[in-house]
Amino acid sequence: MVSEMRKQLHALLDQRIRSFFAANVTDEEMERKKQLLAKRQAKLVKCEGKGVVIEKKHIAPHTFVRYIVHFRFFIWQDGWMYVEEKQEVREAIFERGKLVSDHLVVPHLKTEQMEKKQERHEDERVRYTYDRLAAVKYAEVWWNDHNPAFHQFPVDCTNFVSQCLHAGGIPMIGYPNKTKGWWMRKNDWSYTWTVAHAFRWYLSGTKTGIQAVEKKSPEQLSLGDVICYDFQGNGRFDHTTIVVAKDKQGMPLVNAHTSNSRMRYWSYEDSTAYTPNIQYKFFHIIDRI
Repeated sequence: MVSEMRKQLHALLDQRIRSFFAANVTDEEMERKKQLLAKRQAKLVKCEGKGVVIEKKHIAPHTFVRYIVHFRFFIWQDGWMYVEEKQEVREAIFERGKLVSDHLVVPHLKTEQMEKKQERHEDERVRYTYDRLAAVKYAEVWWNDHNPAFHQFPVDCTNFVSQCLHAGGIPMIGYPNKTKGWWMRKNDWSYTWTVAHAFRWYLSGTKTGIQAVEKKSPEQLSLGDVICYDFQGNGRFDHTTIVVAKDKQGMPLVNAHTSNSRMRYWSYEDSTAYTPNIQYKFFHIIDRI
């Protein structure tokens, strides 16, 4: 029965890959991806997917299989080929050995974490030189893995971007006050280091730590800069990415955690979290303080 369930999962993955090239797409996310590529004058020329089962449990008459899918999208744009990658955690449900449903597993922040607010403070300003290439290199090395030197979270996007900025030479500040500064120490951290909403406001308001300038449009960003996302458009920021490249139109490509992604187009229009109300904040990190 195990081999039969694996065959069904392989068939499902093959079907999803073929759907990216089908003329009529019923999946909304895939359709948005095709539309986004067309808007960018880009073309998907090849797609690869590989799945790995990470957990299985049986509660009669159902078997629940959690697995990770790693997609690689080969994209051609104006004479340039690059590879976009992303990882999905999914759960398939079998009833008496037959696949009956399959869905994306979406992690959620704890409410008490999301509601924490960052206090303003007037500590002595730290000085730094930001090495953008070092930050990008870190983002490329760890986009689909977790550095054991840092705590890992189910919702890990801001923690990942914070690590990238720190790898670029920006020092931590504010320890041990969780509501001040920007820092992580073993099993303790500030809310700005880990929570997207707190980090977004820290970038806007800090006078002592990371110095950033808000830009009006994404093409004004450089490698190593940061984009913050409010998917619902309700004022609560949910996601953070780091710019690692530019496409042939000069638009950012980003790396991110949670739904681990590499060289993803900045707008996230092909994301399951996307809504027409999405709002963005574009932050250029000042290179030297």
